[in-house]
Amino acid sequence: MAFPLFQITQVPPSPASGAFAITPSDTQRLPGQTRGVYVGAAGNLVVVMGNQEAPNTVTFFSVPAGSLLPICVHYVFSTGTTAGSLVGVY
Repeated sequence: MAFPLFQITQVPPSPASGAFAITPSDTQRLPGQTRGVYVGAAGNLVVVMGNQEAPNTVTFFSVPAGSLLPICVHYVFSTGTTAGSLVGVY
């Protein structure tokens, strides 16, 4: 399996400056791209990562409660997502 090459820009890390509740949906895009997703209740998380030209659907299995995943996502699908109390940080 070949993996695509991505242009990664190095920037100094900084803390998140805002957050919003995530309601998983198979059709609704998130109001903005996240810098991370907080998982308050354990379970699986199905998301779309990447840019609009090359979206990538990924399932994170068995994410523990209280996890903050440092992922940029556009969608959190309801189908397959069993994790709860989700918060997007940006």
